[in-house]
Amino acid sequence: MSDSNLGTRRRVNPLAPPGVYAPQEDTELLAGALSDEPVRPGSDVLDVGTGSGALALAAARRGTRVTAVDVSWRAVCATRLNALMAGVPVQVRHGNLFAPVRGRSFDLILANPPYVPAPDGGMAPRGAARAWDAGHDGRLVLDRICGEAHELLRPGGVLLLVQSALSGTELTLGHLRAAGMKAAVTRRQHITFGPVLRTRERWLRERALLGPDENREELVVVRAELPV
Repeated sequence: MSDSNLGTRRRVNPLAPPGVYAPQEDTELLAGALSDEPVRPGSDVLDVGTGSGALALAAARRGTRVTAVDVSWRAVCATRLNALMAGVPVQVRHGNLFAPVRGRSFDLILANPPYVPAPDGGMAPRGAARAWDAGHDGRLVLDRICGEAHELLRPGGVLLLVQSALSGTELTLGHLRAAGMKAAVTRRQHITFGPVLRTRERWLRERALLGPDENREELVVVRAELPV
């Protein structure tokens, strides 16, 4: 991530207290895509599912007007504290996905939603698992983002979304295109299985979401643009 726009503001590693999703490989991958995006100072940016606020801070350091949303009160408090410590303005709202910002529009939406398929996907995730569990197919939140993001984007606005290939990259692209957006994968990265996937490896292979010889997870960034 480039430091060229930080000026004299303090740089800090975001605090992620227990129960708040800490920045990981998917955060870094999406931050790289954000650094490549030609976002002008003064642009309106939405970071949905902000967690510790790492992406919101990165956007705010570029002089944008950032709104961060999370369903977790712990994440909301963590992001407010991290923004204060970093010395950047971020408006933080509590709520479910786009509900707190209905009626507003944005030039850029950032999304690192829950996307991990879960064996008990018929039950609503609770606690910290809300940051990663997303139903049997991993698309509990992805499908909502794909179907609703275009309603909050201005013409020419962009959605940057990170997900696992386990939850259906082509499905994401198809849903975004069906909503009238131009969508493509712009970044890919293979990572070793984390603790959650290791506990579900057998179940994922039984469902053919993982091949018999696959031992790494593919993360992708999808960029979708609303035509002017």
